[in-house]
Amino acid sequence: MKGFIAALTRHPLSLAGTVLTTCAAIVFLALFALELVGMEGGPYVGIIAYLILPALFVLGLLLIPLGARFERRRRAAGAGERAFPVIDLNRAEIRNRVVLVFVLTVINGLLLAVATYKGMEVMESTSFCGETCHSVMSPEYAAYQRGAHASVACVDCHIGPGAGWFVKSKLSGSWQVISVNLNLYPRPIPTPVHNLRPARETCEQCHWPQKFVGDRLKVITSYGDDEEVTEQKTVLLLRVGGLQGRASHGIHWHVDPDHQIRYRADEKRETIYEVEMHGPDGEPVRFFAPGVEGDELAAASGWRTMDCVDCHNRPSHTFHTVEDEVDREILAGRIARDLPFVRREGVRLARLDYPSHEAAREGILAGLRAFYSEEFPEIAAERDGAIAEAATAIWDGYRANVHPAMNVTWGTYPNHIGHEASPGCFRCHDDLHATADGSRVISQDCDTCHSLLAMEEEDPEILRTLNP
Repeated sequence: MKGFIAALTRHPLSLAGTVLTTCAAIVFLALFALELVGMEGGPYVGIIAYLILPALFVLGLLLIPLGARFERRRRAAGAGERAFPVIDLNRAEIRNRVVLVFVLTVINGLLLAVATYKGMEVMESTSFCGETCHSVMSPEYAAYQRGAHASVACVDCHIGPGAGWFVKSKLSGSWQVISVNLNLYPRPIPTPVHNLRPARETCEQCHWPQKFVGDRLKVITSYGDDEEVTEQKTVLLLRVGGLQGRASHGIHWHVDPDHQIRYRADEKRETIYEVEMHGPDGEPVRFFAPGVEGDELAAASGWRTMDCVDCHNRPSHTFHTVEDEVDREILAGRIARDLPFVRREGVRLARLDYPSHEAAREGILAGLRAFYSEEFPEIAAERDGAIAEAATAIWDGYRANVHPAMNVTWGTYPNHIGHEASPGCFRCHDDLHATADGSRVISQDCDTCHSLLAMEEEDPEILRTLNP
């Protein structure tokens, strides 16, 4: 046993490996025990415990036999041919060594297995994706936390089931790690992601677009820029549709399995040059955008088959307009409607350029206080708390959508649902995309997708009818 311990400690490499392995194991077990009792340290503790420490542990294990080998060579120098070791289990000393090595190997294997599993778990967590990369993913993470899919892990959509895309994601992630550490990433991060896994393999694990949904009533509340901050209602009957019987209807007709739509567009998929539709008979019909020159077509991306994300392009990372953000805060009661012109001033202040989120917080508060001090001094004196609360609400909307460090501002990432904040539906449905002979166009008829029941009315009759 003394000789075995000497082999582990006499050569500097073996000694370093023994110390490294032992320390890494102790620290790992300590962090793991802390996690078991409920302590949370954030993504960095996870990276240290389940990525860095296991790597150091394995490195130490490799150094131990390497140092022992060098030590044997040193001892054998000049002593002639070195004989292979004889493992004689009849000797108690050898037997004890074998048992010790076996037990340590089992323990090391268990530690490595747990660490590997936990390492993968850490890398697949939303905190790892959103917080570890600091400012790079800050815009997307902020939008994700406020979105409809905030309880869905990033990997469920960006990777999905199966080993193939898991491997692709890790290969792609290798370059991302390099670009983040060497500050090579663009600002803002360009979208859309062209190598994103098809929506049929991710979105449709939960959603079923062929299901008949029918019509849905949507009420949009907005506010005026007048002194009274007048509340207005827009009421839409959305023809979501879906598969009913043997035919699809409404908006979800676009994903009917009997119809395949593909298109060619610019890199951002905001300008559609050419659309091709295959019906049940298999005959393709092509629609061309007017005035598209040869150079534009040459620069266009290849054919892309339409799926969910061509309309739902921001399903988990939705960025809103400044008007929508202020309206949402007024509706939620965080901005007092009885503050004169608060909507107009909130939109104006949120649109200004600020070098950082902290500067925006201070600037919005100072600007709102200055406005009421100049225009409504009595309100400024009596309701400073309400003014400060309104400024905080405006700032919350600002910091969720504007990220100066990444050059992300209002409108950087448009949402293609609808056609208010971006061309959206009108990228194709413009009455201008036509067949070569001009006999057919892609219609812009509003009633195809929705019926407008009320438009920015204070007291819509349709709502009085539905809620007598």
